[in-house]
Amino acid sequence: MSSTEKLFQPIKIGAIELKNRIVMAPLTRNRARAEDDAPYEIHAEYYGQRAGAGLIITEAAQISPQGKGYAWTPGIYSTAQIAGWKQVTDAVHAKGGKIVLQLWHVGRISHPVLQPGGAAPVAPSAISAKSKSFDGENFIETTEPRALETDEIASIIEDYRTAAENAKAAGFDGVEIHAANGYLIDQFIRDGSNTRTDAYGGSIENRLRFLKEVTDAVTGVWGADRVGVRLSPFSNANNIEDSNPQATFALAVDLLNSYGLAYLHLVEGQTGGPRDLPEGADLQALYARFGGAKLGNNGYNRDLAIARVDKGDVDLVAFGRPYIANPDLAERLQRNAPLNEPDQTTFYGGTEKGYTDYPFLNETQAA
Repeated sequence: MSSTEKLFQPIKIGAIELKNRIVMAPLTRNRARAEDDAPYEIHAEYYGQRAGAGLIITEAAQISPQGKGYAWTPGIYSTAQIAGWKQVTDAVHAKGGKIVLQLWHVGRISHPVLQPGGAAPVAPSAISAKSKSFDGENFIETTEPRALETDEIASIIEDYRTAAENAKAAGFDGVEIHAANGYLIDQFIRDGSNTRTDAYGGSIENRLRFLKEVTDAVTGVWGADRVGVRLSPFSNANNIEDSNPQATFALAVDLLNSYGLAYLHLVEGQTGGPRDLPEGADLQALYARFGGAKLGNNGYNRDLAIARVDKGDVDLVAFGRPYIANPDLAERLQRNAPLNEPDQTTFYGGTEKGYTDYPFLNETQAA
C-alpha cells in the first residue's frame, strides 16, 4: 500500500532500517514472571503482534535488581531474562519487525520492599521524590533515597554496560537509554534532585556527567548508530524539577549530538499529559541542535503525526496507549481505520487479558 505521507515511508536511523516511521513507545505493563522478573511467552506474542511498527521500543527493563521500582517489571541482568527477551526478539524478527530494548534504572522512584535486602533506593542526593511506586498490590509512596557515594557510580555505569551486552545477546537491534521521566539519569541531570558537590553535581556540565558516562558505556558495546536516548525536558513526571530546563537540556542535546546516535527521543510536554510547554520552553530549538533522527512522543494522533513528520519537525512518531489496544496500529493509521479503545483496568499486571487479546482490523471487519 503506497502512501504519500512520510509517516508511512521507510527511513534509516543510524544503522537500523525501518519500514515506516511509526514507533511503538515503551509501555510498562507489569507482566514479567514474579519469581525472576523475566519476560516469557506472552511477551513474545504481545510484541510479535505489534511488529508492523517501524520500530518497537520495549517496556523499560531494569539493568540490575537495584534499578527496580515497580513489581513485575522485566530485567536484563540474568540468564533467564536474556532467554525471555530472546523469545521476544525472535518473534518480532520473524514478522519483519525491528526492536530495541530500553535500559532503565529508577533511582529514587522505588521502595525498600522492591530493593535487594530491603535497602533504601539510591539517587544523586537524599531528596525524596514524593512519588508513587507499585509493590504488586498497591501504589505506595516512594521513600527517601540514599545519596550515592562517588565511588559507587562506576559500578552503576558497569551495570549499564553489562545490560547493553545482555541486550545484544538477546538479539535486539539496538538499545534506548532511558534518561527521562524522573528516573536515575534524569535525577542526575536536574538541579532539583541533584545537589551534589562532587564531579557529578553543581554545573550543568557536571550534572550531565552521569548521562555522558552511561552513553559512553552503552555506545562502546553497540556503536552509537544502534543507540537512542530518551529525554523529557519539560516534563515533571515523578516530581522532577529543574530551575532552567531549556538551558540544561540544550547542553544535554549538544552532548548527545556528538555521538552520532541512531535517534533522539523527546517527550513533548508532560509525560502522558498535556503537550503544553512552560514559559521559555522551545522544543524545536532543542530538536534543531540534534543532527540525527528525531523521535517525537506524547499525545500524538494520526493527523498530528502526519503533519509534524511531513513538515520535518520530527522524523518518527512514538505511539503509546494506542498500541496497547491496537496491535496493528501502523496498518490502521495508514488506512485511517477506527481504533480499538484500551481497557485501563488491564494496563498494569495480569496475563493475556488486555494484553494479547485485542482484535486486529481484519478480525473486527469479519465480525
